[in-house]
Amino acid sequence: MKKKLGIFLLLVALCAVTATINPRFLSQTNLTNMANLIGLFGVFSLGLGLVIITGGIDLSVGSMCALCGVVMSMALTEWHLAWPLAVLAVLIIPMALGWVHGALVTKMQMQPFIVTLCGLLLYRGVARFVANDDTKGFGGGEGFEVLRSVASGKLFGIPMPFVLLIIIGTILWVVLHRSVYGRYLLAVGRNEEAARFSGINTRRVITGAYVIAGLLTGVSGIMIAFYTNSVSPSNHANSYELYAIAAAVLGGCSLRGGEGSIVGIIIGTALLQVLQNLVNLLGIPSSLNFAVMGAVVLLGVMADQMLQRRAAAKLVAH
Repeated sequence: MKKKLGIFLLLVALCAVTATINPRFLSQTNLTNMANLIGLFGVFSLGLGLVIITGGIDLSVGSMCALCGVVMSMALTEWHLAWPLAVLAVLIIPMALGWVHGALVTKMQMQPFIVTLCGLLLYRGVARFVANDDTKGFGGGEGFEVLRSVASGKLFGIPMPFVLLIIIGTILWVVLHRSVYGRYLLAVGRNEEAARFSGINTRRVITGAYVIAGLLTGVSGIMIAFYTNSVSPSNHANSYELYAIAAAVLGGCSLRGGEGSIVGIIIGTALLQVLQNLVNLLGIPSSLNFAVMGAVVLLGVMADQMLQRRAAAKLVAH
């Protein structure tokens, strides 16, 4: 609770500072655009957050988004599938890949870093091959206007990606904090061996986290593709996994596993977007975005390390 309160107060303070420096921060256009970006990045960040809670990692998020975007575009504009069928296909692909990740990690005892690093390279290569390295798009959107509206429209003036983030976040909050699966997820992250000896099917729990992460990556992939309205397979969603890791770490997820919250991840995503917005409003070169993100992740990990040591010192003292 202290972590979430601290990051929320930091978010409020950063918003106040940004608004003071540049009043355009509070303009309706800027706030709407920022809410849209928070929704787009927040959905896949929640999925990666669940994986991090198990003590794992997923470096393939960006490449998976690119693959989903390419397949969605081709399914609608070249293969002329009905949009519900296209959406189903695009969501099944990352879920299946997530299951493969989970199986390799749990059954083959491979390191999540290696498994998903290979996925990062493999899925990007497949996306480029399928698209023949051409940029794909959606044209005028004839025949799938409903899907475009759901993926990139607005509801009462609020961007649909942000609305979907709140809906998905609410569902995941119940799953993580009010369900048996959520308790198992946290237990596996804290000590997988102890969880296994206590009767928890750790393989199923971990694999489930990767499947959910794949599903949410697919949802994000569809929304991001419609947001950009073009998918260049070589660089579409490049390095998005770094945003998700940064959001999760800022939101209180420990890279050791066993700790994290849905609300914290959403706040972490919002904080990252406010930071990026501040960089843009101040006229700082966009090339420094990655430098800012790297510094944020480093500071987050350092803070987590210090808190862990302080907690351990208190236990020893008592």
